[in-house]
Amino acid sequence: MGFFDSIKKFKHQLDQVESTVYSGKQSLLEVYEINAKLEAEIAARTRELDRANRQMLTLQHIWDMMNSSKPLSSVLNAIVNSLQGELGYVYSFIIKEKADNDGTYLQVVASSGNDLDLKFFERFNCNVSDFRMGFPEISELKDAVKDNKIYKSVNLKELICGFVPELDIQKVEEFLKTSHMKSYIMVPLMSKQTHFGSLLVFSSRETVSDSELNFLSLFAKQIELAITIADLFEAVKQQAITDGMTGLYNRRYFEEFIKKEAIRANRQNTKFTVIGLDLDHLKQINDTYGHNYGDIAIKAIAEVLKNNARSIDVAARMGGEEFNILLPGVDSAGGCIAAERIRKAIEAVKLDKIGNITASLGVATYLEHSDDIEELLEITDRAMYESKRNGRNRVTIARPAYETSWQEIAVNTFVDILTKHRIPVDDSTSRLLTKKLEEMNINNEKLYQVADALVSTYNPEHIQGSVKKKVELASLLAKRFDLAKDTIDKLKIAVLLYDIGNTMLPKEVLRKTEPLTDEDKASIMQHPVIAAREILKPISNISDVIPIIEKHHENWNGTGYPAKLSGEQIPIESQIILILDAYFALLEKRPYREAMSKDDAIEQIQQDINQKWSEKLAQEFIGIIRNESD
Repeated sequence: MGFFDSIKKFKHQLDQVESTVYSGKQSLLEVYEINAKLEAEIAARTRELDRANRQMLTLQHIWDMMNSSKPLSSVLNAIVNSLQGELGYVYSFIIKEKADNDGTYLQVVASSGNDLDLKFFERFNCNVSDFRMGFPEISELKDAVKDNKIYKSVNLKELICGFVPELDIQKVEEFLKTSHMKSYIMVPLMSKQTHFGSLLVFSSRETVSDSELNFLSLFAKQIELAITIADLFEAVKQQAITDGMTGLYNRRYFEEFIKKEAIRANRQNTKFTVIGLDLDHLKQINDTYGHNYGDIAIKAIAEVLKNNARSIDVAARMGGEEFNILLPGVDSAGGCIAAERIRKAIEAVKLDKIGNITASLGVATYLEHSDDIEELLEITDRAMYESKRNGRNRVTIARPAYETSWQEIAVNTFVDILTKHRIPVDDSTSRLLTKKLEEMNINNEKLYQVADALVSTYNPEHIQGSVKKKVELASLLAKRFDLAKDTIDKLKIAVLLYDIGNTMLPKEVLRKTEPLTDEDKASIMQHPVIAAREILKPISNISDVIPIIEKHHENWNGTGYPAKLSGEQIPIESQIILILDAYFALLEKRPYREAMSKDDAIEQIQQDINQKWSEKLAQEFIGIIRNESD
């Protein structure tokens, strides 16, 4: 092989090596490019997964809100804060349409509350939520809201100045330069098929992806459900503390509030005043014009109280035509001024057919007239009834609680009965109950507990707490019959004591499952006489109560006992006790029958009209019971 042949052969080999190296280089480049694409795709998928995770976390927060009983304001604030915290939006808020005497307007009801709020305040010297905003004159935006569609735009200045035209445009531009906001998205919100408001989201990005819009659409649906549930919780809560007829607070709320107010007053050594108010002549209005007009008069009173109350005052309908108003931080002088203002406002009301209405008011002040809540309410009630006795349509200031109250008489009576062993209660029970009475303040729950305990000694099926309920119902019934305050006080004592004669009867008779013998019946018929003459007569300070108790088993048609009185011969106080006793007995289990439901017990009361009680008494009682049940 010649020299040139060797060169050619070497060149050929070199070309082969070069070709192999080139092919390897191409393969490496392809692998590199494929790896680069995979890395980019993995990064994109990671970002999408991270975004999806954050979106799911945001939705989870909304779902958590749905399962809570938090107020609507808390739900809305959680919504906007979750968008900022998890999805990285610069700012977000919810606007809602509101209305007042000056017309309709938009207002921010929740905002994400970051440093933008501070920047906005520094620039405009007010908060975003302070503005009565109008709707921007942006036709596409209006159409989107009308059609319940999401709207996006980069024209932030047009939006802000559209909401609040009075803002200085230059200041708006300066604010936007430091805000990092590049675009906004408005999401209409619905609740119960109506437009609730709009969610505004401000982004640091000018472009918005389809997946982001899809998420916001899903997010809006979850918000709408959360708002609906929060609204329902709010409605249920309001129903629990408000009176359905008047919209005022109910008795339950007032009783809880006054306890808290007393704690605050004791801690700060400040006074508060309670005004008790009773609509005059409601019975006459009902009899003359019908109960619908009575309800109209009650609602008119409620409107007067709403219009004359401060934001911190609490006005409540306590039942029937009775109202209480609590005035925090007000002494008796201020309370009298407020009560007189309310009285005049009521007197100025003129209703169709009825004409003018009036009310009787009583005023008492905590730490001035009494430092006990129940006693304070009692003397407020007493002052109100003094207004009625003195001619109605007037304000009476309560007298300090130095006079002997009905509760004090009842306590002393129980102590006398227990310490002098006037009834067959074992010594340990007697000592325990006496100690409870001696340790209590007048108007304490322990008075009712002692009465419940004594009833339970002969009636194991006794419903605990029913004694207090009987006293309350007796008072309401007595007021329907315009009984004087002193008479009502005697009735309350009688309700506590009327059945005490049963402690003297053989337990085997009271708990007998088979039919009673004539001897058994005769024994039971003696219990009012035993209570009145043997147990209570020796106690001097309740002599006025004894006739009420002695006649509480007389029937309207004359078939009762012990004297077979009938009709108007029976004191109304005794009639009231009879119907109360019968009703609560029906609710209790007996050896010979199961306990009745309230509806069945009411039906039985109706069946005994004009036999055991008059129709008038029965209808008043049933009306109260049904109102209490509602």
